[in-house]
Amino acid sequence: MLLRAMDRFFSHEASGGILLMLSAVAALIVANSGLAGAYDAFLGAYLGVTVNGEGLEKPAILWINDGLMAVFFFLIGLELKRELLEGKLKNPRDVVLPGAAAVGGMALPALVYVAINWSTPATLDGWAIPAATDIAFALGILALVGSRAPSSLKVFLLTLAILDDLGAIVIIALFYTAELQVNYLIAALVPLALLLFLNFKRVHRVAPMILLGAVMWYFVLKSGVHATLAGVITAFCIPMKDKWGKSPLHSLEHGLAPYVLYFIIPVFAFANAGVVLQGMSFAALLQPLPLGIALGLIIGKQLGVFGVTFVMVKAGLARMPWGANWLHIYGLSCLAGVGFTMSLFIGSLSFDDPLLMNQVRLGVLSGSLVSGLLGYGALMLAARDTAGDEEEEAAEAA
Repeated sequence: MLLRAMDRFFSHEASGGILLMLSAVAALIVANSGLAGAYDAFLGAYLGVTVNGEGLEKPAILWINDGLMAVFFFLIGLELKRELLEGKLKNPRDVVLPGAAAVGGMALPALVYVAINWSTPATLDGWAIPAATDIAFALGILALVGSRAPSSLKVFLLTLAILDDLGAIVIIALFYTAELQVNYLIAALVPLALLLFLNFKRVHRVAPMILLGAVMWYFVLKSGVHATLAGVITAFCIPMKDKWGKSPLHSLEHGLAPYVLYFIIPVFAFANAGVVLQGMSFAALLQPLPLGIALGLIIGKQLGVFGVTFVMVKAGLARMPWGANWLHIYGLSCLAGVGFTMSLFIGSLSFDDPLLMNQVRLGVLSGSLVSGLLGYGALMLAARDTAGDEEEEAAEAA
């Protein structure tokens, strides 16, 4: 019975989003309970891998954020390459509307954040935090709506979120690079060259490429460039087709996805979502940092995604997703404001101060929660209105 229930849960489209939410709730409970000391001690515990004094020694939280998230970005890179070569991003015409909506959905939240934090220069570095969309969470909420939402909405949201992640990768590369160590960056070119050679030869075995990717990750990390980019670059070097016509990329993506969805992302959420609520009042949410993030996710995303979509469709530059109405688009725009994983990740790159990071968590969690509830409510209302219209049309036909 238990195994059947677990199988039913993990086969549901919303399972990843639900597990992510449960991990965030668990982090909130632990961070505000008697286990808070053990929670902080675990995340701050130093773990090292050294040979003759050379290697890496970091606290557990950075192993999660730099190491496990590199695997997450590796999967994102595999998905991006597949979509570009044979999926939703292959035909430029299919990318125009979600692409423009993704740009608007990144620019407007950043502008909202900057407007609110303009007078506090210490927090301006967090401008990119509300620009992100959490694919697993957003798609999980959409899956809860089920067949009551047109299937075109899932394609639209998935394409938008993929392009959003691509934008986040570019932002991390350009704006979140520490002091550059050129010698390590040059060293990273050696495993990269070998990866490109193996890709050119269309080799089938992925183990050597994963090993080379791990070596490149180490050099990129030591160079000062954020190491998650090594995951994306390694993914783009995995052959789409080997010399026998099989797809190492498909096999690797299919095999890796469950571990990322059901282990890496929940672990990241548990490690990063622990907002300390002790001594905090409602006024804490009105401070520039959490308010900028929350309003960026709630208002900025709606204005960016819905506004750009409305202008593009009304100007005749793109067509509405098939079977969708404007309430559907509004609901989807709200779901794009569920930043969670990516927003917390960019927040961890923006601020080292634990007090500021607590404010980041507060803003991300509140903004994502409100966005998710608004999106779910709007989509359910749109489904009810659509059903009512269909009943009226059937009655008139009769």
